[in-house]
Amino acid sequence: HNVTIPEGVTATLSEDGVVTIAGPNGSLSRAFVSPRVEILQDGGGLLVRTDLPRRKDKAMAGTWNAHLNNMIKGVTEGFTYHLKAFYSHFPMTLAVQGQNFVVNNYFGEKVPRSADILPGVDVKVSNKVEITVSGIDKELVGQTAANIERCTTVKKRDRRVFQDGIYRLSKE
Repeated sequence: HNVTIPEGVTATLSEDGVVTIAGPNGSLSRAFVSPRVEILQDGGGLLVRTDLPRRKDKAMAGTWNAHLNNMIKGVTEGFTYHLKAFYSHFPMTLAVQGQNFVVNNYFGEKVPRSADILPGVDVKVSNKVEITVSGIDKELVGQTAANIERCTTVKKRDRRVFQDGIYRLSKE
């Protein structure tokens, strides 16, 4: 698999298999270690290859290719998730407090619910119900959005009737 590096982005490969990709939005590093799959610098890009390709080795090479492309997209464009809070009777209030996302008055509960915001991820609340989660690492942004969505799960009630919560509208 060939991974092309666009202009304005640099990729460095260390001896121990750590690939660092730097671009206008920041830099990301990730270790790629496997006995059968390797990454080589090939002119203006990276080459993910395997000797004696077996089915699992081909799958690993494709996975590494996808990870590298996601790292390149992250340092150039970034990743954004759009979420929205829906409520019918009890108006919930949303706030970002340090590295926590806090939901107050969910179903009239006295104790606020909270979700972890992972490092390197930016969370903004606008119009009291719209949440924007953005960052350069696709996995951290997606996990933070999932944490926020999961903090408003309904327990011991019919999900079809009690539809209050935070839901993902789109991801870019």
